[in-house]
Amino acid sequence: MLRQTRTLFRPLYRSYRSCNLSLIPLTLSAPQNSARQTLQPATHARYMASEAPGQTVEALTEEVAAQSALVNELRKQGADGGAVEEAKKRLGELKRALALLQNAKAGGAKGEKRKERMLLKTPKGTRDYGPGEMFCREHVERIVKDCFTTFGGSQLDTPVFERKEVLAGKYGEDQKLIFDLMDQGGEQLALRYDHTVPLARYLAMGGAIATQAKLWQVGKVYRRDNPVMSKGRMREFSQADFDIAGTFDAMIPDAEIIGLVCTILARLDVGEFTVKMNHRKILDGIFEVCGVPPEKIRPISSAVDKLDKMPWADVKKEMTDEKGLDPAVADKIGEYVKHKGGRELLDTLRADSALMANANAKAGIEEMSILFTYLTAYRVLDKLSFDLSLARGLDYYTGIIYEAIVEASAPPSFKAANAFASSSAQPSTANDAPPPAQQKPKKEKSKKAAGAEEEEEEIDESQVGVGSIAAGGRYDNLVGLFTAAAAGEGKKAAGLPCVGVSIGLDRIFALVWPKWVEKGMRSKETMAYVMAAGDGLLTERVELVSELREAGIKTDFFFKAKPKLPAQFAAGEKDEVPFAIILGGDELKEGLVTVKEQKWEFVDGKKLKVESTDKGTKVKRAELIQWIKDTPVYKEWSSGKLIA
Repeated sequence: MLRQTRTLFRPLYRSYRSCNLSLIPLTLSAPQNSARQTLQPATHARYMASEAPGQTVEALTEEVAAQSALVNELRKQGADGGAVEEAKKRLGELKRALALLQNAKAGGAKGEKRKERMLLKTPKGTRDYGPGEMFCREHVERIVKDCFTTFGGSQLDTPVFERKEVLAGKYGEDQKLIFDLMDQGGEQLALRYDHTVPLARYLAMGGAIATQAKLWQVGKVYRRDNPVMSKGRMREFSQADFDIAGTFDAMIPDAEIIGLVCTILARLDVGEFTVKMNHRKILDGIFEVCGVPPEKIRPISSAVDKLDKMPWADVKKEMTDEKGLDPAVADKIGEYVKHKGGRELLDTLRADSALMANANAKAGIEEMSILFTYLTAYRVLDKLSFDLSLARGLDYYTGIIYEAIVEASAPPSFKAANAFASSSAQPSTANDAPPPAQQKPKKEKSKKAAGAEEEEEEIDESQVGVGSIAAGGRYDNLVGLFTAAAAGEGKKAAGLPCVGVSIGLDRIFALVWPKWVEKGMRSKETMAYVMAAGDGLLTERVELVSELREAGIKTDFFFKAKPKLPAQFAAGEKDEVPFAIILGGDELKEGLVTVKEQKWEFVDGKKLKVESTDKGTKVKRAELIQWIKDTPVYKEWSSGKLIA
């Protein structure tokens, strides 16, 4: 297989094989030359530059690009695991060689101390957003906030970093993704992982007495994860949370949250979506009935949570090989978690006598039955899927759990595996084995010298899904954890039941932005551009601009005293301003201005201004504001329809 793969990609193999890495001390194949291996980094780089005079940064850069292409191509073609690993290893060697050569060139042949050039880039897992992108993001955020307030929420804001002990022990296996901060002023700190734990800390600081509160928060959170930027999976990202705190009748707040999620996603241009639901009590009951030891329930739950991106065969392997679960117990779990459907799945579960004999499972099934009744009134049943594979890996969930997904949520290559059940009554009969592209050899852990930089995993972004775009659940004990810890051992502490949802704004942006580009949406809200024909009329322009702005019409003008008319039109057209207001000396004496409406259209995939012979409309200056507000273009914009 390896020989066939090399034949298939022979041109790329020739390319990466052509780099003579034996000249680079760090990767010497001759062990006898130990003197070179002990050189300090600066001397190392200079020695490498002197020994490899024919090698250039440009040539190595091309080698790295070719090797990266090879790695991705091997993955896409489902090549043998050994070939992929060999190609990845070679890519790492090339990258290290390039870094050494760049350092040597920067340091100079004589090793003189030079100021290093600044690397202008954002940190890994972060990015900048330009004006057009921010306009789209603000549109998404406005819709989300509007829905939050429509559902009766009040805004909250918490610090972007917390005391480390506040975050510790709340996220299960994801605990390792928390960003720790250096010790500052005697406090061990960390960047917040989500908004839920800070909210619980806030409620606990208030004595857990904020009954019947609806609170929302929008802000950035941080996770030291492997980023996939094009899919909105980053280390710094924005989340919008809505939570209901307090004691209410069963499942009414839970239904309200799911109704809110469906309302928001219906208003956003994300395409078809599904809200998957499950109940932690049902899941825990299933584990108990199947024979999972109590101490393994949370780790096994985290494994089940990966069924949205891994086939059952891989999930079972993690349960048995990594987490020590009996294979027979794992098989029993598999028979349950492959089920999904709607309300009818409740009847299937009620018919399971072993499950109904479990107190946890029975309570969860009854609560789900109540929830479906309420959700009928919200008219969202067509958007829901009762999915027993949904687990949500975070430790603090205690009841209903849910997440919203779209077609792009799952990895593209995983869709072929079809690991989900096709109906509630019949488990999936799909092949449980992962497709060839998903099978990867286990990596051998290598010991690295202290201070050595960890080699980053190469990710093929085309094989990664967006993931869930909203998720949450009920967490009745989290606030009580904080009040109990603050009260001290043996003292009674108040608790506060909560249920909420987190909406991933960056993931939604990743779905919406390409559609905005395709539609040619604007990047500004400027509706009028005031121009002058002839003598500049700067004072008159500024006076009119001020009047229009005071009336709520977003207006701009050209920052020159006597600008030429074509330059003013060009500035207005750059921002696609729909109303060009032209002032002329004689017209102003008559109390008139000229308004020219401007439009754009797509021609062969390009957005172009519609050329018109129309010289504009004469409008009385005193009536200009009302004239603009009465136009269909302005009314559509002010109603929220962002015109192209």
